[in-house]
Amino acid sequence: MSYLEGVYWDLDGTIANTELEAHLPAFNRSFEALGIDWYWDEKTYIDLLKINGGRNRVAYYANQKNKSFSKEFISKIHLEKQRYYLSLIKNGAVTLKEGVMRLVNELKTKEIRQFIVTSSSRTQVNLLVDKLFGEKNPFEFFITSEDVDHLKPHPLPYLKAIDLSRIKPSNSIVFEDSIPGVKSSLSAKIPTICVQSNIPTFFDKEIQLKCLINSLGNEKKNSKVITGPLLRKDYINYEYLVEFLQNY
Repeated sequence: MSYLEGVYWDLDGTIANTELEAHLPAFNRSFEALGIDWYWDEKTYIDLLKINGGRNRVAYYANQKNKSFSKEFISKIHLEKQRYYLSLIKNGAVTLKEGVMRLVNELKTKEIRQFIVTSSSRTQVNLLVDKLFGEKNPFEFFITSEDVDHLKPHPLPYLKAIDLSRIKPSNSIVFEDSIPGVKSSLSAKIPTICVQSNIPTFFDKEIQLKCLINSLGNEKKNSKVITGPLLRKDYINYEYLVEFLQNY
């Protein structure tokens, strides 16, 4: 029988809603600063989220607009975007999603090891985790965009995390919010719980999603299980994760 030993958290949209709150305005400010006649509205940006990684999004959009941007210029755009993003984070533009701190602390009490696997840069992750968790940072390590040659939906980020943690996939759970993230973790054969973010996500039948919830929940805002095991309390807790894993 499988037992829970490790939890791998995605960051953007899973631990905190950051895409519309910080990433999108940072991209638009970088375009303006560099004299690029682009403005991404929410609909455009949500569509671009199917492309994982900021540089990849810019390159994809430039290609759609028949713009010949060099890799160096794309990196310059991304560097400028990161500068604005970090400023927004420092000024409190992003907060933890419902139930994250509660569950993180419960898992820590149960001595469950925790990690972050994200397509964001290490600079962004370090600042955001420091801002949201401070000295109570429970994560042993981060897998970021600098640590792998292929981003999500490729399984490599989670395969590397499994390799570093030395925890069997059958004793692990991933929290994700997006199609690329879920494809990545499921391709790595890790049991996955998808937590909805404020970005609309529609999973096709090819993705064998065994658990989809609206939020981790807390005493004030209860969780709703859309697909998956019956919820025995008002929110997702350690016992729910154990039951999910044992019946996976």
